[in-house]
Amino acid sequence: MSSYVDPVTPSPSQDVSKPSFWARFPGLYARFYSWLLRRMPSERQRLLAVTILAGGLCGLAAVAFHLSIMKLEVLFIERANAAPGHSWIWWTILSPTIGGLIAGIGLTYFAPAAAGSGIPQVKVAYALRHGKVTVRETIGKFVLCAIQIGSGASLGLEGPTVQVCAGVSSMLARLARLGPQNTRRMASVGMSAGIAAAFNAPIAAVTFTLEELIGDLDQTMLSGVIVAAALAAVVEHSILGSNPVFHLQANYTLTNSSSLVWYAVLGLLAAIVSVAFTDSLLGLRAWFRRLTDVPRWVHPAIGGAATGGIASVALALFHLNGIAGDPYKTLTLALTGKMTVTAMAVFCVLKLASTVSSYSSGGSGGIFAPALFMGAMLGGAVGYLDVIVFHHSADSIGAFAVVGMGAVFAGIVRAPMTSVLIIFEMTGGYGLVLPLMIANMSAFALARHWRHIPVYEALLAQDNIYLPHGGGPIDPPDNEPVPVMTVGAVG
Repeated sequence: MSSYVDPVTPSPSQDVSKPSFWARFPGLYARFYSWLLRRMPSERQRLLAVTILAGGLCGLAAVAFHLSIMKLEVLFIERANAAPGHSWIWWTILSPTIGGLIAGIGLTYFAPAAAGSGIPQVKVAYALRHGKVTVRETIGKFVLCAIQIGSGASLGLEGPTVQVCAGVSSMLARLARLGPQNTRRMASVGMSAGIAAAFNAPIAAVTFTLEELIGDLDQTMLSGVIVAAALAAVVEHSILGSNPVFHLQANYTLTNSSSLVWYAVLGLLAAIVSVAFTDSLLGLRAWFRRLTDVPRWVHPAIGGAATGGIASVALALFHLNGIAGDPYKTLTLALTGKMTVTAMAVFCVLKLASTVSSYSSGGSGGIFAPALFMGAMLGGAVGYLDVIVFHHSADSIGAFAVVGMGAVFAGIVRAPMTSVLIIFEMTGGYGLVLPLMIANMSAFALARHWRHIPVYEALLAQDNIYLPHGGGPIDPPDNEPVPVMTVGAVG
């Protein structure tokens, strides 16, 4: 005969003087809020305090996220690539497959909203949910994305960092009991802090938040965005160092005006690559949604296997990684002109295919780093043409690779101001202002002409979610449900 234990009334054997954590938590929270309210009675004061706290905590969360991925890459990717004999091929394929399977199970049964890059989720939260990002999707994004990228998915960590940081700032807003308008402002704070910490680029973080999320100049929101970006960057600098993301031997400059012709050509090619990437992403994503015979939680494993196969081809041909795992080491070779034109052209195509496979199958990870990688490879290949045709210095190869990063980023993400500033901050050089503006604006204008809807809005449209034009918020009535995100949904 089983005995019943009341979960509220303690049994005689229980120590009633020490209530459980869950019983103590509401009282602790009430005392904390009472203490906060006595010292900061106005909501504006609490907003300022929470904004400052969010900047520091988002920086710490971003650093923890990035270090977790680095540790997992050592554990999975480097071990797979270094396996003896020909077994490295199978381990390189198996590693992202297992990571995709784990992520697929987690995204199906634990945190469906953690799928995708993270930027569309924050946009939805900002426009439709008063800026609320739940604790579940924040934790899910941190854990599942770290596992998938760390095991070899061809995805970036920058977009997920934005969602994680938006979740941190949203949690702080709820703890401080901020109103709906200020809670929404905290979503922009989290996005800015996440970009600043991910790219080591606080200025670009502010412009990206304005271009992609806010859409207008709210003085209170803008000041919070700037403060959070600066604090997150300071935290990231103090732990990981203050150097730019890419260490270039020399600052590139425009030494020959005749090269502007090839920079214009680079803008055209970057637009073609951007549209091809976006169309492939959306097309394969739609195909996976029609693949109902295979369980949805298996889809990311299929994408992982395809990515592993592509990574094996790259390793066999060029003895270089960059398809699976950290792409920045191989990308730096292109920026310094140390890769052959064949390698760069092939890597551009392979990265496009692998990223589309990892992302469209319902994985958790971003497209920022892949866009920069594809752009650098494309730019470096065009730089070879500049050297061959005009007999310019070999430094042109690295300069074109730098400009190519911004051009493809502008064509895919459609954030033209950010695409210029982020390259300045990531490389630490400002000598390519004119080439960057020519290539970036050409890629942006042509990509927008050929594909009118940007990638994030197109991904949301596939999920029947349509945000207001210009990024302004729409608050549904209290009795109207907000869109529910499913596996593979919302970018």
